Amino acid sequence: MKDAKPGKSTANPAEDGHKALKPGAANDFRIFNEEVAAIVAGVHANPFAVLGVHEFGKEFVARTFIPGADEVTAYTLTGENAGPVPRRDEAGFFEGLVAIKSRQPLRYHARNDDGEWDVVDAYGFGPVLGPMDDYYLRQGSHLRLFDKMGAHPIHHQGADGFHFAVWAPNAARVSVVGSFNDWDGRRHVMRLRSDTGVWEIFIPGIAAGETYKYEILARDGKLLPLKADPFARRSELRPHTASMTTAEMHQDWEDKAHRDWWSSVDARRQPISIYEVHPGSWQRNADGSMLSWDEMGERLIPYCADMGFTHIEFMPITEHPYDPSWGYQTTGLFSPSARFGEPEGFARFVNGAHKAGISVLLDWVPAHFPTDQHGLRHFDGTALYEHEDPRQGFHPDWNTAIYNFGRNEVVSFIINSALYWAEKFHADGLRVDAVASMLYLDYSRKEGEWVPNKYGGRENLEAVEFLKDMNRHLYGSHPGILTIAEESTSWPKVSAPVHDGGLGFGFKWNMGFMHDTLQYLARDPIHRKHHHNELTFGLLYAFSENFVLPLSHDEVVHGKGSLIAKMAGDEWQKFANLRAYYGFMWGYPGKKLLFMGQEFAQWNEWSEARSLDWNLLDFPNHDGMRRLVKDLNHLYRTKPALHARDCEGEGFEWRIADDHENSVYAWIRKAPGERPIAVISNFTPIVRENYGVPLTAEGTWREILNTDAATYGGSGKGNSGAVQASREDDGRIVARCVLPPLATIWLELAD
Repeated sequence: MKDAKPGKSTANPAEDGHKALKPGAANDFRIFNEEVAAIVAGVHANPFAVLGVHEFGKEFVARTFIPGADEVTAYTLTGENAGPVPRRDEAGFFEGLVAIKSRQPLRYHARNDDGEWDVVDAYGFGPVLGPMDDYYLRQGSHLRLFDKMGAHPIHHQGADGFHFAVWAPNAARVSVVGSFNDWDGRRHVMRLRSDTGVWEIFIPGIAAGETYKYEILARDGKLLPLKADPFARRSELRPHTASMTTAEMHQDWEDKAHRDWWSSVDARRQPISIYEVHPGSWQRNADGSMLSWDEMGERLIPYCADMGFTHIEFMPITEHPYDPSWGYQTTGLFSPSARFGEPEGFARFVNGAHKAGISVLLDWVPAHFPTDQHGLRHFDGTALYEHEDPRQGFHPDWNTAIYNFGRNEVVSFIINSALYWAEKFHADGLRVDAVASMLYLDYSRKEGEWVPNKYGGRENLEAVEFLKDMNRHLYGSHPGILTIAEESTSWPKVSAPVHDGGLGFGFKWNMGFMHDTLQYLARDPIHRKHHHNELTFGLLYAFSENFVLPLSHDEVVHGKGSLIAKMAGDEWQKFANLRAYYGFMWGYPGKKLLFMGQEFAQWNEWSEARSLDWNLLDFPNHDGMRRLVKDLNHLYRTKPALHARDCEGEGFEWRIADDHENSVYAWIRKAPGERPIAVISNFTPIVRENYGVPLTAEGTWREILNTDAATYGGSGKGNSGAVQASREDDGRIVARCVLPPLATIWLELAD
């Protein structure tokens, strides 16, 4: 199909409706009975050519369909009586000449034995979308679809109401249905813009807060299950699934300083410590109900500010029908979940976080979508958003559908979602879920269950281009934004710029770090010497990407237990191991991410159905863990040596990498012009006295962190605040240190 050309309208001929009529005689304005029957049945291909006001010679004929009405009288929108309109069909079809001097929308006063009511006829209004919308829609380059598609309040041709627009190119008919028309699909059949497959209608008189869906008649005559609006900006609270009309969001943003600062710096060289949160279960009200955005703002923002986290990353907040999906099976890519209140509440949360200096990241899911009947699957009776072939369009891991990244309109839909959250809600970044499943055509598939690309390979070339385009548009229009890929393979240059041959992400999750380190810490210390390389191997590739080190929700669900439960040893050793691990991780190159509850060592595996076990903070070991994470965050943020070269090899230098027998590791973190910091970990329960740590400069090195400190719940072994580094006979600069049991210490050069 050719692109629509600017300047040429592609809407059906609503304004030229009189030319589409079939008069019974030369002086008869009445249409044929077949057309009346089609309107009454809701199967007319172009109701705008019939309904509304049409010229008949020098007069005007009005036609309207108002089920249940016995009589109607026409009025102009300014209140002038245009006369009665006779009923032609008992189903509620009215047709007759009206006393008006120009073609215009009309208001009808309807009556029956039960009462009277007014209806402003939607078919008296012209299109809202224009030829340039058609042009960019067909190209797939429309970057403001979120302002055009879906339901938006507008003032149009003298009336207030909502404009609805939905893409359904293979439908025979699309109607807006809701409480405002008794969910009757015959009442508001939409206008088809034939070159784009977009259906639109302006319905006057609708207010914010109305529920609605789309009723779609497939080409084969089958009436599909009612569909939620793909561009809905607000949705009903589950288990209900309708979309909701909502006003254009207004928020007095007070975050200019925050956004300006992030747009002026290189994020790779800034401290980034992310607190990953499931908003439905971080905390709950006393009655078990979920917190609203305002309640979260009052509790979560101060907590994260006190704890020193720089970013809050929310697991998906886009609307989703099923709580245990945690939001990863979303049916509303533009709609903040109704579980937490109205969309404006989320905007207030972001504004409050920014005022506190905390950035907000959103987990975002473009890799797949659920097959719920009200969602995108077979949206217009065909595989519209997904591939028809299940080898390409169905995901075996999650029983979900896969987007067809080869369709311009689908790619534009998803990219617009990313842009929407950045623009309308000032989101600071997106963590893109399941990127590996997008990159490979054979992901989780056996031989014969996937379709090779045009070169015979396994790479999903269309998804690759989508990811590049998404990153290019986001970074190009929103300076300071971050995109983070959850990508578990060795795909090259995930976090390299598109112009340098990369996918364009700002950062990538380091899944290997998470796997290797947790595997090591689960081992009994007596066996760790045989697996020493599990902690050194990651440094071979630590600077190949801009990495985030994730201890995410994925590691504390599905029978995996919590982080504290994964640690080896008795209870004391478990706490010591986890403290040492956190010290190791915060001193390791890469940005940090910690899932909620792990900062105070929750014992229970996480469940989306209940609050975290905050009562554990009454116990010293758990509160000590929380104080350690708080101190780690503040040190990491205030010591440039620990963050300014997180993504560059020049910021790291091994000092002890091969002490297998003692399970000791030591390195230097450094940055130009900053005091270096030595990170030393002892992963055995043995106190090592007078242990020689080779350092880079003579003088005093202050012990700025010791995970074995009594205040954190440790044994209190340490170096009395400092060690001296001096040159030994072999020429090396060495500090003789006490290495506490199952602990990490940080030493900073003082001189």
